[in-house]
Amino acid sequence: MSKKSPETTLTKEVVLEEKTTSIQTGAQQTSTYLSLLKGKKIGVVANQTSVIYHTEQHSEAKQTHLVDSLLSQNIEVIKVFAPEHGFRGKADAGEIVKDGKDTKTGLPILSLYGKNKKPSAEQLSGIDLMIFDIQDVGARFYTYISTLHYIMEACAENNISLLILDRPNPNGHYTDGPILEKEHKSFVGMHPIPIVHGMTIGEYAKMINGEKWLENGTQSEITIIECANYSHDKSYDLPIKPSPNLPNAQSINLYPSLCLFEGTPISVGRGTNKQFQVIGEPGADKKQFSFYFTPQPNEGAKHPKHEGKACYGYDLSKAEKKNKLDLSYLIEFYRQMETTEGFFKPFFVKLAGTKKLQEQIEAGLSEEEIKASWKEGLDHYNTIRKQYLLYQ
Repeated sequence: MSKKSPETTLTKEVVLEEKTTSIQTGAQQTSTYLSLLKGKKIGVVANQTSVIYHTEQHSEAKQTHLVDSLLSQNIEVIKVFAPEHGFRGKADAGEIVKDGKDTKTGLPILSLYGKNKKPSAEQLSGIDLMIFDIQDVGARFYTYISTLHYIMEACAENNISLLILDRPNPNGHYTDGPILEKEHKSFVGMHPIPIVHGMTIGEYAKMINGEKWLENGTQSEITIIECANYSHDKSYDLPIKPSPNLPNAQSINLYPSLCLFEGTPISVGRGTNKQFQVIGEPGADKKQFSFYFTPQPNEGAKHPKHEGKACYGYDLSKAEKKNKLDLSYLIEFYRQMETTEGFFKPFFVKLAGTKKLQEQIEAGLSEEEIKASWKEGLDHYNTIRKQYLLYQ
């Protein structure tokens, strides 16, 4: 395969029948990238969000899955790689995704969640070019960017070019949170970035390359098909759930602030129809909270936390849009617990990316004091981030 520069960004092109100023994803701009795929054996990293919309109305009837679309254009897709939640997006968070076969196309599905998070040389055998097209939500602990890292690394090691079809970041309008410390690196946080990173997948891939975060500082040969008519201050509601427990725009906006509760006894509404929009716990003061919910098994939560128990707390489904990380609920629940022993589970530190946040809350620091301690790290990160932005 001929060598190109490690990174190429192609000209944006809108392929809708009528000119529009609405946001268009990279996947929609097929005339920009189909020529790059002709005559090549293609691997695709995709899930249920990897769709092409054919009109401005993002209805199910007017969309085609990327894999189906490529096959209809006689593109030789030979393998599909599935991230957390699986190719069709039905698996629980943290549930091992198994290899299999797509019933619609007959294509082999190779799992990138479970023991195998990075494609092996054998799995990549025969592939000339890899496509990455997955909708992210802009939080460090949302594992699709960790999958991106391993895909870039595997492609670099096996001399395979990577085509990234960019998509807007619904939480791309701000950056916030503590910077991850390397000793707390895990699949829910691999790089020294804040909890809310404020980048699209394409921009983040540029940062991974530019900061030499891949093994041995290798570079992945990437081509990015940019979004059209997108900027970071534009609101973007996802037409498809990015994962089973993020059902709507409200849950996606609250997710960076509420996911830290996953490392505590507090439920974030898994097992309800308001996932990441309600928070509560059976032992909470019933006099203080009039609202409660009872988690039951459902899609994406086969055995939810506090299953069958009334959890008292807050309904945030109508809360105002967040433009910053909100620690107030976390601090409040910690302080009102009868006993705080065991409130913070080991997973909390992985999610926070630092032990300091737990220590600060335990020491009684206010939200303002905690956030002041992030300023230096955030300022440094934001300076680096500017180098890799594709959009204003």
